[in-house]
Amino acid sequence: MAPASQQPTPSPSDSLTTDASSENNNVTITGKIYTRVRLATKSDLSHIYQLFYQIHEYHNFTHLYKATESSLEGLLFKENPLPLFYGPSVLLLEVSPTPFNEPTNEAFKPVLTTFDLKFPAVEGQVEEFRSKYDDKSDAYIAGYAFFYANYSCFNDKPGFYFESLYFRESYRKLGMGKLLFGTVSSIAADNGFVSVDGIIAVWNKKSYDFYINMGVEIFDEFRYGKLHGENLQKYAHNKGENEEETC
Repeated sequence: MAPASQQPTPSPSDSLTTDASSENNNVTITGKIYTRVRLATKSDLSHIYQLFYQIHEYHNFTHLYKATESSLEGLLFKENPLPLFYGPSVLLLEVSPTPFNEPTNEAFKPVLTTFDLKFPAVEGQVEEFRSKYDDKSDAYIAGYAFFYANYSCFNDKPGFYFESLYFRESYRKLGMGKLLFGTVSSIAADNGFVSVDGIIAVWNKKSYDFYINMGVEIFDEFRYGKLHGENLQKYAHNKGENEEETC
């Protein structure tokens, strides 16, 4: 996908106030909702694992979900990581009924934004998705973007492969997708990456239209292809050795 030209920034309305009420272990936010987009850390592993599972659930692909928290730690938080944003990277979008503190001394400066809510946002999994990033106890993980550097013989610089964007149901249709995808696109544009590529589901019209409106160009002459599973294993040089070991 091609990057969007700029990152939309919703403007807060001075006439609205934020109110959060708790009932049945739920938190309902009305008026304003405060957001923070930040780079995921190892403390977020359990949340990332759950969010990755949920997007598989959304697509009815849970039978294909093979990750564990341990395997995700090895993928996302290596002891000797690649330079920032070149390896697998996850941005998390957090929400809160109260403002976030201004970030300091971070490799990626979190993006703080305020949205005016047209309807209440209900956090129904308070403990499961309470942020563990800092001492702010009323921040909750709403969604993520997963991306990493990719390369092409068409360019002499890398781009981003935008693997997935997902929001929990309570935080959809609020405009936060524009913020999160726009943040990834801004990172690409500001750091010399030449594109943001990815797969767009043609059956999901809302998602398709979203990316078009963000500036993405569709290339109809190409089709997505994947060599995997048994067809990939046919090429393994040690296939016979592995079969002997498992007998």
